[in-house]
Amino acid sequence: MPGADAGSEQARLHGVLVDVYGIGVLLQGASGTGKSECALDLVVRGHRLVADDLILISRESPGIVIGQGPEEIRHHMEIRGLGVINIRDLFGIAAIRYRKRIELVVMLEPWTPEAEYDRLGVDDQTTELVDVRLPLLRLPVSAGRNTAILVEVAARNHLLKLMGHHAAREFADRLDRRLQRPPPFPAASEEDTE
Repeated sequence: MPGADAGSEQARLHGVLVDVYGIGVLLQGASGTGKSECALDLVVRGHRLVADDLILISRESPGIVIGQGPEEIRHHMEIRGLGVINIRDLFGIAAIRYRKRIELVVMLEPWTPEAEYDRLGVDDQTTELVDVRLPLLRLPVSAGRNTAILVEVAARNHLLKLMGHHAAREFADRLDRRLQRPPPFPAASEEDTE
């Protein structure tokens, strides 16, 4: 993972960590892809900021990665055009968290027409943080695309997967079964003489 100290139980990462429906979502991507703006939109929609820009992560136990912001910049976000804002002061205590387990990594990537993007979601990708494999979603972003809503849906979909419900695989299985059966032909009507 770019920016992580490989092989250690602690690391510093560039990104934004947000609690979305109880799922710790780590937003990553190149500078200017809209990570902080997406996180701000999520906070406005009722979700909670954990850390912006610099995230301190640690492996607390096998398979558990916890993220938090450094004390000096905790609860603050830097938004181009607005400057530094204090989320706790603007939105209240319910809009922030001090630390959160990271359960989903969303990589924001500038959309390009020649790139191939996952359109079905059947094959899950993963990434590694402090020697822990975590689900990875690569999300193309472009002007006019509501990234915050897409991240909300990704968090909801992750919750469903945790409960054993993988919608994309179930859809593909149904489609495969349907394609293996001969197509049904409608019964001929006595009134149909052509």
